[in-house]
Amino acid sequence: MKRFTIIITASILLLSVSCKENTKQASETQPKAEPVTIKVKGTEVTYATDSTSLKGYIAYNENSKVKRPAVLIVHEWWGHNDYVRERADMLANLGYTAMAVDMYGDGKLADHPDDAGKFARSVFTNLPEAKARFNAAVSLLKAHESVDGDKLAAIGYCFGGSVVLTMANSGADLDAVAAFHSGVTLPVMPNEQLKARVLVCNGAADEFISPESITTFTKAMDSIGAQYEYIAYPGVKHSFTSKTADANAEKFNLPLAYDADADEKSWNSLQELLKEVF
Repeated sequence: MKRFTIIITASILLLSVSCKENTKQASETQPKAEPVTIKVKGTEVTYATDSTSLKGYIAYNENSKVKRPAVLIVHEWWGHNDYVRERADMLANLGYTAMAVDMYGDGKLADHPDDAGKFARSVFTNLPEAKARFNAAVSLLKAHESVDGDKLAAIGYCFGGSVVLTMANSGADLDAVAAFHSGVTLPVMPNEQLKARVLVCNGAADEFISPESITTFTKAMDSIGAQYEYIAYPGVKHSFTSKTADANAEKFNLPLAYDADADEKSWNSLQELLKEVF
């Protein structure tokens, strides 16, 4: 009887080892799934309000068939240029569908700060048309084949930052907004219509943004219990994310400067925000 028990036990052990070996061999020979290669496709698009023809740019990973969150990007006061399209491509590489919008109409660009200021003022002095232009871009982006229309954020640079903050404060259905080197004295200040998480990344040495305007903005955000983060980078000037800032500073005698460290940190903060809300 004892010998029989030993034989049975040995057989079970042998069978167990054999099964493990077979499993190991099967796992070793099983082909590993190849990661999907990112292939960013950028497409120029046209859209319009009742009164204005607009030119935009949509970027996304065409190798992915998964519906994904979308991000609107609003340009600096210079207009819809290569810089804002580069940011769209960067977001597409992160897995989002991104649209660089046109807030001036017909892809209009400014060559001088005086013209840029006029273009920007024309948008903010006609808020109904500004909302119409923004909403036209939202509608186009949500309808894109790659987009999950329930997941939408908006980001902006300089003038564009003020635009996305204003749209969020006006009740736009956005999960998050992020503003970079953006003024915070807005046509529509924070109020109960604000639904989005908010990130503002500014230079502490930005001469275009007064300490008083920051205090007013943050107090307004606190008064409504908004979810937000205001980051001020010490010693950093206006336009710190743009590599053309130094050339524009010299050409037009403006207090601008690119800052690689602040650029990277602010981009990382944006990525964290988008991961959290989506």
